[in-house]
Amino acid sequence: MPTVLIIDDNAAVGLALDVLFSLHDIAALHAASPEEGLAVLARAPVDLVIQDMNFTADTTSGEEGVALFRRIRSLYPDLPVILLTAWTHLDAAVDLVKAGAADYLPKPWNDARLLATVTNLVELGQANRALAQRVGRERREKRELEQHYDLRGLVWADPATERVLQLACQVARADVPVLITGPNGTGKERIAEIIQANSQVASGPFVVLNCGALPSELIEAELFGADAGAYTGASRAREGKFEAADGGTLFLDEIGNLPPAGQMKLLRVLETGRFERLGSNRERQVKVRVISATNADLSAMIRAGTFREDLFYRLNVIELRLPPLSARPGDILPLALNFLAPGKRLNADAEAALQAHAWPGNVRELKNVMARANLLAQGDTIRAPDLGLPAAAVQPQPQAPEAELDRDTIAAALARAGGVVSQAAAELGLSRQALYRRMERLGIART
Repeated sequence: MPTVLIIDDNAAVGLALDVLFSLHDIAALHAASPEEGLAVLARAPVDLVIQDMNFTADTTSGEEGVALFRRIRSLYPDLPVILLTAWTHLDAAVDLVKAGAADYLPKPWNDARLLATVTNLVELGQANRALAQRVGRERREKRELEQHYDLRGLVWADPATERVLQLACQVARADVPVLITGPNGTGKERIAEIIQANSQVASGPFVVLNCGALPSELIEAELFGADAGAYTGASRAREGKFEAADGGTLFLDEIGNLPPAGQMKLLRVLETGRFERLGSNRERQVKVRVISATNADLSAMIRAGTFREDLFYRLNVIELRLPPLSARPGDILPLALNFLAPGKRLNADAEAALQAHAWPGNVRELKNVMARANLLAQGDTIRAPDLGLPAAAVQPQPQAPEAELDRDTIAAALARAGGVVSQAAAELGLSRQALYRRMERLGIART
């Protein structure tokens, strides 16, 4: 149940509000003076404060209320405060709202309007606290990952990336194959490096083979090596990637491009640790941790008969799904800033353009965009046009002009909101401060 603190020297006000709130499942505390109110805040959790502006008899200046409000704001900057008083000068109301007051309601109050304002502010406060707790938890988890694991300098901030990292670090020390799936350019090799760095073979070699970068007839020779004369042009014996990775990790990127004969041999190595070089009958024994990656749908390839099902299950003991950059929006700006040249900075329009772009090429595309912008930007500031992104991604959001809303439109919105400025402002797409400025300029009095 939310709790509201009423700071008012009039006991009748406290009683009336207590009864009103109790009928709507809101607890109310009452303090008769600023000092008593601050004492209550120090010892009890409160979701919202409703405070009077004058506490001394025959005082109408409002200075006591201003002092109390500023004291609450300094001690509890996130606590919403509603000013409730017969003192209703519009200039003063605007000043206090600019200083952080949640709203300003006159005496005698309208129960429905007051309840609507309190309910909205309490719900907003609860949502903000939940968000702050989640952000705090994510920051703690990020610090714990960075403190306990070698993340190879990876830059990230998005919870989706963190979930992949947590699983990668969790399985790193297990001697089982790992399959990393995700679109091209998402950083699958970096995840493989992190698994290696935190594995039991971290001191061993980390060998990479991109199965999609070689002709199919050469992949087997790259994997397993070849004796002299094993194929045209093989003038001398050569070591394969499995031998080079002995005692460490072999990362097979684009595993879906491995030809059928190579798939069969890879399956045997995974099962026994044994293989023969091309053109040789001598078996060789290695101890290698295999991490593979693909952007292909291996299940569809199995159905089509182009990928062995038994190999798939061997490789897929643990699967890490790395989402595209568009599904990790929290990573975009940290990565962009990491790719900035020394002395360069992004302006607000450039940041908005980066966040609006779909990034079909993922992190690789972002790195290339930033490299181009670093070269083409005039001066130290990178602006949206320097990024070379599609026009839809670099156009700033249109701003409503100050004079767009006329007196009748604002008056009608206030009437529909029962005079609650925060509700009228939300309907009009304005902040409370912006609506107050328009009211003042148009001569609309606060009722």
